[in-house]
Formats: sequence, structure tokens, C-alpha cells
Amino acid sequence: MAKKKTAKKTEKKSNKEEIQIPKNIPQDMAQKLEKIKDKLEKFKNKILDKFDKYIVGIALLPPPRPPMGNLPPEVAAEEKRRYEQEKDKNHVLVLIDDSEPTKMTKAELREKLSAIMASSAQEVDKDIIPQTLLLSELWQNCYDGKTDVLQLISMSIPLYDAGTLGAIRIAEIHKTMVLKRFEKYIVTYVLAGSIVRGKATKDSDIDVFLVIDDTDVKKMTRVELRDKLRAIIYGMGVEAGEITGIKNKINIQPYILTDFWDMVRESHPVIFTFLRDGVPFFDRGLFMPWKQLLKMGKIKPSQEAIDMFMSSGEQTLSRVKLKLRDIGVEDFFWGIHTPTQAALMLYGIPPPAPKETVDVVREILVKKEGLLEEEYVKILEKVISTRKDIEHGHKKEVTGKEIDKLAADCEKYMKRLKRLFTQIEKVKEEQNMIEIYDNAQTALRDILKLEGIERASEDEIAHVFEEELIAKGKIPAKYLRTLHDLIKAKAHYEEGKLSKTEVGKVRKEANELIR
Repeated sequence: MAKKKTAKKTEKKSNKEEIQIPKNIPQDMAQKLEKIKDKLEKFKNKILDKFDKYIVGIALLPPPRPPMGNLPPEVAAEEKRRYEQEKDKNHVLVLIDDSEPTKMTKAELREKLSAIMASSAQEVDKDIIPQTLLLSELWQNCYDGKTDVLQLISMSIPLYDAGTLGAIRIAEIHKTMVLKRFEKYIVTYVLAGSIVRGKATKDSDIDVFLVIDDTDVKKMTRVELRDKLRAIIYGMGVEAGEITGIKNKINIQPYILTDFWDMVRESHPVIFTFLRDGVPFFDRGLFMPWKQLLKMGKIKPSQEAIDMFMSSGEQTLSRVKLKLRDIGVEDFFWGIHTPTQAALMLYGIPPPAPKETVDVVREILVKKEGLLEEEYVKILEKVISTRKDIEHGHKKEVTGKEIDKLAADCEKYMKRLKRLFTQIEKVKEEQNMIEIYDNAQTALRDILKLEGIERASEDEIAHVFEEELIAKGKIPAKYLRTLHDLIKAKAHYEEGKLSKTEVGKVRKEANELIR
């Protein structure tokens, strides 16, 4: 076989994980699997070492069924003999990705790989019977309406999975659940997406779509039928995931037949992809004819569909331009203008109108306080002017380059604004400290005047307070400690060491002292 890309090789080599026994299988089966687990692990690793780039799944199949009773005598005898020989064997499915071109035919390739798999199995355990299946053959069986293998895979126990095996299992189980309840309405059930294109990984989403026959609906509208069935079918998808233990997201896309037919006639790109790549797990005879007609080039878009898709492209580009304008007009403006107003409010100024914000910031925070640099005011000015130019019609469009520049500038502005908040808080703390200290000094002097002491310097006031009021028991001693804390905080302010915590503590104690 031809060499595959290195990326795929690297991806699959990391998938050689230890076999996990499912929790939802019967006890006797779990015990049997536990006994043969080591041999299966050895066989799995042996063939992965040789064909890790090509093997997409290994699974332990359920035991073979007894032969049917309506067979001719000679055929029945042969089938019974084969069944007796193989019923206690361990049948292992090996799913091979044969999408890479080779010089061999599919039959020659399968025969060669089957011989190698059988030889590897014999070296490990004679009771292991590998069944090699090419992915292209599996899909062809689905095209031909032969789904027996899908049922076997859905009942199998995965030993190794690169993504494809799990997708087949959950899709087949989900299909069975849907058909059991709504077989009358289901036209086709199809597996699509990266799984059938041969690009699946262990984390790939699982894409399925189904078409619901709405041509004979009488008791409800077509939309009601679609919505009602969709809700139930989605719930079944969740249940199928729980049964299989597969965590990958299953994307279920239900269509009603009338809508699907319209999309086929209009050559909708999504439907084209479904028809081209999809593999039917169930089909009443509509999907495969559509698929063949597409291959033959018979499904062609109408002129109306061509015009519609052309206009939809133009409309999409127009929406992109409008979105860019909205970003330039509203998002950047409110993104930095509202926080700027918050900074001014923190400073003690009521939030100004948008047209006044730049002047107020420049006058107060730049020129008066020196807390902010002029370059950041120019960023604010640019954002506001861009918004005005677009609103007044002076500027028709905003380019992606301009959006990138505005985004970078606004991000830079917001980072600086966070520091500005800290600066303003520090200024306000210092102002509060002086205000608290002055109010306390005034209150103490008023109290001392009542005691007949008209004068006391700032340095003496604490000593006089202690001698005249605390020592004589006129005021509790705790207020002397409050006064000392206040004087200490004032000293820290003058030294530039004042903390936010200290301001809060002194404010609380000073309020008690003043009262």
C-alpha cells in the first residue's frame, strides 16, 4: 500500500490505548472479555504496529447466529458444521481505510490483508478469528442496502477506534431507535461529514441527516411535524450516546421531504455535499437515485438558484460592512466612553455628555491633576470623532485595518484607565485623610473651649486632650487611642506611606470621636 501522510500517522500512533470493558454489557460477557482481554490487547498491538496508518477500527463482534431452519439440507448441514466450529471463537473485526490508491484491486488488497491478520491472530491465540473489512466495501454495502454489517458493528465491543467505528456504532443505534418509532415517516437516514470523507479523528463530530416524509400529513402543518419529530429525534441522539458511551457530539439534521426536494432542485451547497459524500444507513429508494443523478451531472442549479446564491453573497458582504460600521460606531465608543465616565465619577465629577467628555478629561485629569497623558485623550477623541463622522454620513465605511487600529488603541486605553482608577483612589484617600484630620482637630478644639481652654497648638492638642478630658474621666480612654491613630495616619500621609486600609480604619474611629 502507498505511504500515507505523516500527519495521519502521528495522529493514529497515539491511539494505542488499553482495552476498556464497557460498563453496560451483561455480567457473563464482561467476565469472558476479562479472560481474553490480554490476548486481544496483544493481537491489537501486533497488527497496529504493522498497519497503524490504515486501521481505523478494531472490534470484538458478537457470536455468530445459528443457521436458519429453512435452508436446503446440504447447505444447512454445512452451515451447522461451520457454526459449531466458530461459535466459541472470538471474532474480531478489523476495519481498514483503503482510500489511498494502490496497484492492487480491492479484492486483492482485502485478501492480502486478511492473510496477514489471520497469521498474526494465530501467533497470539488460535481462537481469535479476524474479519478484515475495507471501508470502501462497508460504504458500498450501504449503497446497496445491505446493512447487516452495520448491525454487527453496533453490537460489537470496540478494542481500538480512530473515530470511524464509534461514529458508525452511534449512528446505527440512533437509526434503529428512530426507525422503531417513526419508520412510516423516515425516507432516508444518512451518515455524512468527515467520517465518510476519511478525515475523522477521535474528537470529530458525528454528522447525520434524515429526511422525513411530509407529503401525507393531515392533522398538523408540515412545520409542526418537523419540529415535533426533531425534538424527539434529538432526544434519541442523546440516549444513543449514553448507550454507546461515545462522548463525541452527534449533529442531527432532520429535513422534511418537501424542503429537501426544493433544496435539491435549487442545488443548495449543503445538500450537494450531503448527496456527494453521504452514506445511507437506511433508504426507501430516494437518496441513491439522487446521488447517482448528481454523479451523472443531471442535478443542475436553476438560473433562479444561481441568482439567489449570487445575491446572498452580496448581501452577506453588505452585512459584514454594516457590522464593521456598528463596531466603529457603537462598540468601541461605549467600550471606552462609559469607563471614562466612571473614572470622572470616582474623581467626584458628574458624568458629562459624550460631546463634553474629552474636554473634561483633558482639563481635569491631564492639565489640573496630571494623572493622565495626552495620548490617551487623543485615543478617546479619535473614537468619538469616528462615531460622529459615521452618524453624520461623512464616513461611509470602516475598513478592517481601521477596526484593528481602533481595537488596539482601545485595549491600550483600557489598560491605562485601570491604572488611572488606582491613581484617583489614592488621591481621594489622601484628600479624605486631610478632611478627617481637620474635622477631628476642629471638634477637639470646640470641646476644649467648653472646658475653658481657648488655645492649643496642633502639637499640644493631644497632650491637652489627655490631661483635661481623659485623665479627669470626662471622656473614655479609647478616644485617646483614636486620636493617636489619627495623628499617626497624618504622619504616614505626609511620608507617602498611607494605605487604603488605614484610611478606612481612621475614618470609622474618627467618626465615633467627633460624635
